[in-house]
Amino acid sequence: MNESYNDQKRKWDEDVEKTIQRFPERKESFTTSSGIPVKRLYEPDHGDVKYINEIGFPGTYPYTRGIQPTMYRSRHWTMRQYAGFGSAKETNERFKYLLQQGQTGLSVAFDLPTQIGYDSDDPMAEGEVGKVGVAIDTLEDMEQLFDQIPLDQVSTSMTINAPASILLAMYIAVGEKQGVAKEKLTGTIQNDILKEYIARGTYIFPPESSMRIITDIFSYCQENLPKFNTISISGYHIREAGATAVQEVAFTIANGMAYVDAAIEAGLEVDQFAPRLAFFFNAHNQFFEEAAKYRAARRMWAKIMKEKYKAENPKSWKMRFHTQTGGSTLTAQQPDNNIVRVTVQALAAILGGTQSLHTNSRDEALALPTEDSARIALRTQQILAHESGVSETVDPLAGSYYVESLTDEIEQQANEYLDKINDLGGAVKAVEAGFMQREIHQTAYDTQKDIEKKEEIIVGVNEFTIDEEVEPELLRVDEELENNQIASTRQARETRDQERVSAVLRELKQAAVTNEKLMPIIVKAVKEYATVGEIANVLREEFGEYTAM
Repeated sequence: MNESYNDQKRKWDEDVEKTIQRFPERKESFTTSSGIPVKRLYEPDHGDVKYINEIGFPGTYPYTRGIQPTMYRSRHWTMRQYAGFGSAKETNERFKYLLQQGQTGLSVAFDLPTQIGYDSDDPMAEGEVGKVGVAIDTLEDMEQLFDQIPLDQVSTSMTINAPASILLAMYIAVGEKQGVAKEKLTGTIQNDILKEYIARGTYIFPPESSMRIITDIFSYCQENLPKFNTISISGYHIREAGATAVQEVAFTIANGMAYVDAAIEAGLEVDQFAPRLAFFFNAHNQFFEEAAKYRAARRMWAKIMKEKYKAENPKSWKMRFHTQTGGSTLTAQQPDNNIVRVTVQALAAILGGTQSLHTNSRDEALALPTEDSARIALRTQQILAHESGVSETVDPLAGSYYVESLTDEIEQQANEYLDKINDLGGAVKAVEAGFMQREIHQTAYDTQKDIEKKEEIIVGVNEFTIDEEVEPELLRVDEELENNQIASTRQARETRDQERVSAVLRELKQAAVTNEKLMPIIVKAVKEYATVGEIANVLREEFGEYTAM
């Protein structure tokens, strides 16, 4: 027993030394405000069997305590504020502002037409252009979005799913125009279509065709973008739809397993693509449950990848994830209360070991965030990072009777859900049968009943209300933007070489029919300034469109 513990401890010590050589710790020594020394790691008695088998050391299997040996003592999490509205030019200005304020990674929000593969001048896009994100129709828009932002120095996350291949192709093309080789690009595309069927709704194609596109992206990136995360398997939107923490973990991991299965079926070796899989979780108000949720999910994924899929590369076992604070927890009433909610949620994500974090702005229940609100949200992360002391030691909640019990219970209940999903034939079959959708709908209904009966208190909404509220200054998107974007898109079509565009779209159509690789052709198409809608429509014609049950 002691020998096993000592072996683990020795390995962790070696990993720490290697990590510090690459990423020196931020200080030579860490102390509290009273001068009390803060150790890198706190451990139980050497004879604790559960610690050895189920908790372990940070940066070692099963990663319950985090995926890096020193966690935030060497580097803080990436502060990746989600932003996008109006035109590419306006969003570019917001990106530059956030980077100047100390943000360390970009996260792009696209408008609804872009998310479902329609150009801004399509009748289906009317009234939605630039409203909930930035409008991107052509490579010209993407060039403007990243104008004077060096893509070899900034990591970019893109919340895009059904047309993820098209937006990734545009990002690659912008990088090339900046002189940045594909292999140097870093970032993440969400590219998680299963959760769109379950919870969010911005799908285009049926599941089978969507999975083909996703595995095609895996293959292309493995060969061309080795530093880019090919998917962000998202529990965030599942939680936003009303799921519990347990359901968020279970359904997200079930979807992750479906993507692994599809990639293996497409001929990829698990250790070829699994190290670039990433995850995306929500952070809600139940502080200890949220922190335990991340620990449980990390341990579950490690076991699944090692034991079920026989992955041999430790990087394949590691669940790397981004966290966003809970949008559905924000209230339009007394919006300043949201600053407190977001702080609690962000702290849970940090103590749960997130790799990057977005903190929502106080006014997002009312409108897109103002510049001031976005700055406060970023400052929340910076204060937690630099003033709170929570990053001074690794996994400070470990060993708490409550947190460890919650971690175990979440893992057990989530595994019970996985057994049910497996009995249905896996996540894709479960989605087609509506299983996960029904579970979430029931949970959301029950939660709303509890709120209405005041069995769950929402401060400022069903208790502690005020009679008159002063509406804060809100950001409004200029209505003229839609006309300007339409004009810009039509001008881009008029000035390109239409014969070359038509030729590459025919090539794409042929590839879709014959099961050839799509990504190389999509990259060619965007370089010829084919639009998002034109490329998506070619695939619509061949694959059809998904209709919800």
